[in-house]
Amino acid sequence: MGRLEYYITTEDLNSLNALLAQNPTLAKNDEETEVSPLMLSCFYKKPAATSLLLKYIDKIDIFEASAAGKFDMVAYLVYSTPEIVHQYNADGFTPLALACYFGHHEVARYLVLKGADVNQALNNGSGICPIHLAVAANHIDIVRMLVEHDVQINVQHNTGITPLHYAAKHGDPDMLIELLEHGGDLKLAMEDGSLPADLAREKGYEDIAEILS
Repeated sequence: MGRLEYYITTEDLNSLNALLAQNPTLAKNDEETEVSPLMLSCFYKKPAATSLLLKYIDKIDIFEASAAGKFDMVAYLVYSTPEIVHQYNADGFTPLALACYFGHHEVARYLVLKGADVNQALNNGSGICPIHLAVAANHIDIVRMLVEHDVQINVQHNTGITPLHYAAKHGDPDMLIELLEHGGDLKLAMEDGSLPADLAREKGYEDIAEILS
């Protein structure tokens, strides 16, 4: 792990700021990291590091803007190139998928209103869709927004996991109720035969497992 990545993951802002002040170009591209430093800070969920990095970056793309929740930049980029809402980054993520995973409700809603497909899976062979990411990251406000726009509640990705499986694994009653009220299927199994109730039980949510059984 290089210094830049270490300072981001530990959110050592003083050291990160000193490093970037010495070499500002590191904020745009660090050869030691496979993704951009800004995306790295988003994936590690270090918002203070994200904010600091943005001070050293004069241009970000739609994927970085969506992951970081930069609404104004997302709106500008979509206005300039409307079809950008359907595009994928190198890892197969759409802008909507990133906004859903990182919990940026307003960005996600805006992308959908501008034509982003709520059921567009990642382009990496996983079959993961925005609703999988929103439920897995426990962003119920985004899940409700996706439901309002006719998302497929019971979509399964390549191991058979449905949004309901993720919700059961987290043991979140509100998320489970939201999915069940809109058609969540308790009987859809993963490739290994696991039902949502099984995942809840594995995590120690016995009461929820009983309800889901």
